[in-house]
Amino acid sequence: MKINFNLYWRKFGTFVILIVIVSLFGMLSPKYFFSTDNLIAIALQSMIVLLVSLGEFFAILNAGIDLSVGSVVAVTGMITAKLLVSGFPVIPAMLIGGIGVGLVLGAINGGLVYGTKLHPFIITLGTMSIYRGFTLVISNAHPVYGFPQFFKNIVVGSLWKIPNPVIIAAVVTGILIFITNKTKFGRNLYALGGNKKAAWFAGISIKWHTIMTFIISGITAGIAGVVMIARLGAAEPLGGSGLELFAIASVIIGGASFFGGVGKISGVVIGSLVLGVINNGLNILNIPTFYQQIVLGSLIIIAVTLDRTFSAKR
Repeated sequence: MKINFNLYWRKFGTFVILIVIVSLFGMLSPKYFFSTDNLIAIALQSMIVLLVSLGEFFAILNAGIDLSVGSVVAVTGMITAKLLVSGFPVIPAMLIGGIGVGLVLGAINGGLVYGTKLHPFIITLGTMSIYRGFTLVISNAHPVYGFPQFFKNIVVGSLWKIPNPVIIAAVVTGILIFITNKTKFGRNLYALGGNKKAAWFAGISIKWHTIMTFIISGITAGIAGVVMIARLGAAEPLGGSGLELFAIASVIIGGASFFGGVGKISGVVIGSLVLGVINNGLNILNIPTFYQQIVLGSLIIIAVTLDRTFSAKR
């Protein structure tokens, strides 16, 4: 019987990559890598990337991209921080600064993409710069710190010995899995990503789904912004820089097609863990951080090449 490598790669490729990388670093540093503290550290390091990647997945699933996610993380984190230090109640500050602002910024991206008919790469490249500049303006290029302890306890505390960032990411992941698998909106996104013209003829609203795609990306980046400032204890004007690259890498390594219409949330989770393990393992081995950029870029090229190859075979 002929083995369909394409099918097996789509189902298990990302998981195999994770196992290989974990095994490699486990052999190179057996005492420390598999310690409980280090595994928790990997999970915590991966959660911010995962949250941003979950929203990026929807943009890529719709045959687009969102380059502004790192800047959205910075804006939402900074506005949340400003509200907190001004004495604003913690929960409303998190909802307004994180989810509310993220929703608005995502809606702006979606509206511009649909309204101008330009490729999302161009629009979000522009808003990436605009949102970053806005962050620098409202912060006067200075960090904001001095958050209430209650805020830190909620976001970076733990429940039943499980770190709260992991719980937050798990809840968001569960909601988005439900959306992609069980709702009409989710099924329509796969159709739009696969063939926009055919989906339009089938009566699917391109405008609605485009805007909602970027709203989801904005909200998840906003949640990541709140988690980031809680972990750092401060909101940095340049916070979240480069996160868009990690998010795109997580999605593509996780098996999503860069050309839209293919992918699963579970793959994004594994892709984020792959990056978390690589960063953690290289740090353990005292390898300079700039080598991590080389590894990351190489993984993106390999993943997209494989995706293009398998797409051609299909």
